[in-house]
Amino acid sequence: MEFTWLFVYFYFGKPLLVLGAKMVRGKTQMKRIENATSRQVTFSKRRNGLLKKAFELSVLCDAEVALIIFSPRGKLYEFSSSSMNKTIESYQRRAKDNGINNKILVEEDMQNVKEDSFTMGKKIELLEVNKRKLLGDGLEPCSIDELHQLENQLERSLSRIRARKNQLFREQIEKLKEKEKILLQENTKLRQKCGMPPRQQSPEQEEVRVENMDVETELFIGRPERRSA
Repeated sequence: MEFTWLFVYFYFGKPLLVLGAKMVRGKTQMKRIENATSRQVTFSKRRNGLLKKAFELSVLCDAEVALIIFSPRGKLYEFSSSSMNKTIESYQRRAKDNGINNKILVEEDMQNVKEDSFTMGKKIELLEVNKRKLLGDGLEPCSIDELHQLENQLERSLSRIRARKNQLFREQIEKLKEKEKILLQENTKLRQKCGMPPRQQSPEQEEVRVENMDVETELFIGRPERRSA
């Protein structure tokens, strides 16, 4: 138990300040009570309170309540709002029904898992077959329409690959241009520090530089063709 003290101060016959002193119950720790006497006292109090609560629940709520308590020494304490055996039989019957329902639900879940696994296996097998066909293997049973579909699919894939490759080329060219610009600026600064005149490009060099910047590249898939010298 903890105590809070109460003090009352009066000023000209009137209470001015009030401080309390009352008994406060400390928080009980949820662990085994080591002292045997304290453990027995606590058991008796909690047992009586639990039996009282069971009785109040059955009366106030018209509920069927059965309570069984065994003391540490094995002594039985029980309460039943009607018949203990009847309540236990009802509990066992309800538990059995719930067990059957749970078993049915588990079997249904297992069946759904098996069906999903079978469907997933079929999809994986189909993907493997399509992968081999795209690599040029297992084309013997394919019809003309199937081969035409594979060809169109490969062409679409190649178009996306070429577009991505050209995009990377353009990005690299832009980076090189920026790097060239920075180097030219640094070169100009160094020439100024050294007292050298700025470097000028001839019209031929500027024309070649512009032509190189506007070159378009094309991608071909297949064996390279021989060019005549």
